[in-house]
Amino acid sequence: MSASLPVPPPARTMASRIRSIVSGSIGNLVEWYDWYVYSAFSLYFAPAFFPKGNLTAQLLNSAAVFAVGFLMRPLGGWLMGAYADRHGRKAALVVSVLLMCGGSLLIALTPGYEQIGVAAPVLLVLARLLQGLSVGGEYGTSATYLSEMADRQNRGFFSSFQYVTLLGGQLLALSVQLGLQQGLSEAQMYSWGWRVPFVIGAAAALVALYLRRHMDETDSFVTQEQNVQTQEPSKLELLLRYPKEILTVVGLTLGGTIVFYTFTTYAQKFLVNTAGFSKAQASWISFLTLGIALVLQPLFGALSDRVGRRPVLLFFGVGATLGTVPLMTLLGRADSQWAALSLLAVAMLIMSGYTSINAVVKAELFPTTIRALGVGLPYALTVAIFGGSAEYVALQAKQWGVETWFYWYVTGCAALSLLVYWRMPDTQKAGRMEG
Repeated sequence: MSASLPVPPPARTMASRIRSIVSGSIGNLVEWYDWYVYSAFSLYFAPAFFPKGNLTAQLLNSAAVFAVGFLMRPLGGWLMGAYADRHGRKAALVVSVLLMCGGSLLIALTPGYEQIGVAAPVLLVLARLLQGLSVGGEYGTSATYLSEMADRQNRGFFSSFQYVTLLGGQLLALSVQLGLQQGLSEAQMYSWGWRVPFVIGAAAALVALYLRRHMDETDSFVTQEQNVQTQEPSKLELLLRYPKEILTVVGLTLGGTIVFYTFTTYAQKFLVNTAGFSKAQASWISFLTLGIALVLQPLFGALSDRVGRRPVLLFFGVGATLGTVPLMTLLGRADSQWAALSLLAVAMLIMSGYTSINAVVKAELFPTTIRALGVGLPYALTVAIFGGSAEYVALQAKQWGVETWFYWYVTGCAALSLLVYWRMPDTQKAGRMEG
């Protein structure tokens, strides 16, 4: 009996593409909300989980746990990326959101240090490890899903919605924080108010789970699954056949991830701990800044569809290399909220040259059979080492009285990525994305 020929997937309409991208993006928003709630509320829950000390010392402890979560991201990128390449993008995204839900719920329910002693920070670390595993798999799989769902002419635009929803998750976290700050006293925020956003995150993850279970699988994966060889080597072995592409992902991520975490998650603490703004003022400035960044993502994504990916990356590389030191220096001396917002808006403009298109650039480097793992694993390794530690390095430099060293550290990493952008081909023209 002869084997049946592969059946090509039916032609996908623009409306069906948009529905799938919206469903995937909403799930992505919930994932990143859960991830960033930790950073947004660490100013309030750090005293609950760690022994009494000065603010910088407690923030160092919470930043260390934040970094620990990043250590699980490479493992998540490996396991979930391989799972997505073997069993489908949709299946991996469902598992990812379940892990994130469990981590948020654990943080919400864990008693403080005064109640259970050292078990409190231990459980906090465990919850963060679950979330790190989840978000490590989320990035590569969602980047692959959105890139494969988009059509060739608008791939940069549609793929930019990964960071639209990523930033939207941060904005949602800050919105919840601002609402709680208005409705609760400072004492209530420190006592129990910080637990509310984690409960919201766990509940929202269940909504994301429902949406992801009803998403379509991508045509690229369906076609590849029909053509898969029975004796296919392991996914990791397949990935190692693309060393140049792996190093390119590492190089183009290095500067981008440090700049991103410096001017988004760390900026809120910098405004309080260095510039001298109140927590409420820092929250509002961060909220408006992220709103600006969110609007910029699709604009830069659409621009890359017209002029290519490489010119947009070069804009980021040059801007971050030349602009980080003056921006951070002036931000530390800002004497008004509008001055701080203006400086961070410039940083968001520069940063968007990376954030808007980095997902599609990485996806275009790899073939379908190894795309989710190829995007996710080297990215997660780079983010774990450099992005996850950025906040800790910044706070440690401040603790040692050499805060400006951190500015130059960010500049050096951005310069290394600039070299990669200068030498790499434009993946829009030379990439491996089908369709």
